[in-house]
Amino acid sequence: MADVRVDAPRTARERARAELTREIKAEARRQLAETGADGLSMRAVAKALGMVSSAVYRYYPSRDDLLTALIIDAYNALGAAAEQAIAAPAGADMTARARWIAACHAIRDWARANPHEYALIYGSPVPGYRAPQATVGPASRVPLAFVGLLVSAVASGEFSSRAPEVPVEGELAAQAASLAAAIQTSDVPPDALVRAVIAWTQLFGMISFELFGQFVGSFDPPDAFFAHTVAQFATFVGLR
Repeated sequence: MADVRVDAPRTARERARAELTREIKAEARRQLAETGADGLSMRAVAKALGMVSSAVYRYYPSRDDLLTALIIDAYNALGAAAEQAIAAPAGADMTARARWIAACHAIRDWARANPHEYALIYGSPVPGYRAPQATVGPASRVPLAFVGLLVSAVASGEFSSRAPEVPVEGELAAQAASLAAAIQTSDVPPDALVRAVIAWTQLFGMISFELFGQFVGSFDPPDAFFAHTVAQFATFVGLR
């Protein structure tokens, strides 16, 4: 009989550390709403929690380390929202097109519910901060979820392969081929990958316009415009 591995229960110290880590990040997120990422202060976080600054630094050695933790959390939360929408509820009979549209709406819903965390990962760069390699994986979850959906659509016959009006050639074709190699997929045509990236950037452009007030005086509220556009881009990408 194979051994069954049972994770050892966490010690009281480990539980206390995990709880305090959550409290530090929660306070940092509250500060994001008040001062923005460039105003995040380790001293202010410590003061709000009734701690000395040196205690906070034992958990996060620098402000940039705390920012990185918040960025990773935000990317993972957003990625989970997209992945769950694409997976759909158990038993739901949804087309690839419907899953794509559902994921777009789920991403928008998350951004509207968490505008300051969205701004942290898709807003203006934080002066003096450079995101480390540890953020790359979490940041890739949303685009990889969409690519996975395209791969599934190709396999199920829900993808319409057609020649783009503007050929993908030269440097762009080379970049698309490199992207396909990097994500280890040969099932999605290079021109379809380019269209998917166009749709992906358009999606976040629309969300940023909404959150940063750029639709005021035009498509405000932008619900109908958003719904129309994501449906249009599902067709543009090649989902039936």
